[in-house]
Amino acid sequence: MMQKLNHVYRILATGLCFVCFGIGALLLSVLIFPLQRLFIVDQQQRKRVARRTVHSTFRFFISLIRCFRVFNFNFTASEQLHRCKGKIIIANHPCLIDVVALIAMTPNADCVVKAQLFRNPFIQGVIRCTGYISNSDPDQLLDDCATSLQQGNNLIIFPEGTRSTPGQPLQFQRGAANIALRSGSDYLALHICCQPSTLTKQQQWYNVPSIKPTLAIHFLKPIYIDQYRALSSPSLAARQLTRDLQAYYQQVLS
Repeated sequence: MMQKLNHVYRILATGLCFVCFGIGALLLSVLIFPLQRLFIVDQQQRKRVARRTVHSTFRFFISLIRCFRVFNFNFTASEQLHRCKGKIIIANHPCLIDVVALIAMTPNADCVVKAQLFRNPFIQGVIRCTGYISNSDPDQLLDDCATSLQQGNNLIIFPEGTRSTPGQPLQFQRGAANIALRSGSDYLALHICCQPSTLTKQQQWYNVPSIKPTLAIHFLKPIYIDQYRALSSPSLAARQLTRDLQAYYQQVLS
């Protein structure tokens, strides 16, 4: 009986956390960011302040999830993320809140977001004010990513392009490789593990596992790209780098 009650509680608490996330995003869009636009004239400074605001807000949200006992967290990569600058942060993507956790641990984080999220009523204001990069135009995407990295931001990218399918081999896209080759920035490789699996692309938010899941984010290693940039063909370099990244992560996960 107690186990069933705990399961019901965590379903309700998960729903409450999502409600809090939506309300928080709206408050940022209609209250906090308009005030920042009013007092901060320089556009680049305004974006930096907005990103720091999102970083602090996501840290609070992670603490809220922990307080509501929805998740356990094991973020051993936090020290490396706090110190890195001008790096491309890559990771596998098993869970919906992966990016929230990464931004919460990375003070100067930028990220690539899907174009349709710019029309999402809850978070479009956050995305526009922070200057997060849209994937709608591939050529412009590469230039924007290179510019952001040159400014000292850390770029969060999931090479799969979407959440992983449990039990299926990884399928990396070339976007992460093209960004690294265009910008000349190296990778900071992380491993994300969520056990038991929850909040995957195939699950609804209320499909809460019977026991409390643990989201762990571990630092793997830096990955340097000089050898790939030395290849004669950019397309060949992107394909080879993508294959090597996928094989490395497949080995880590297995």
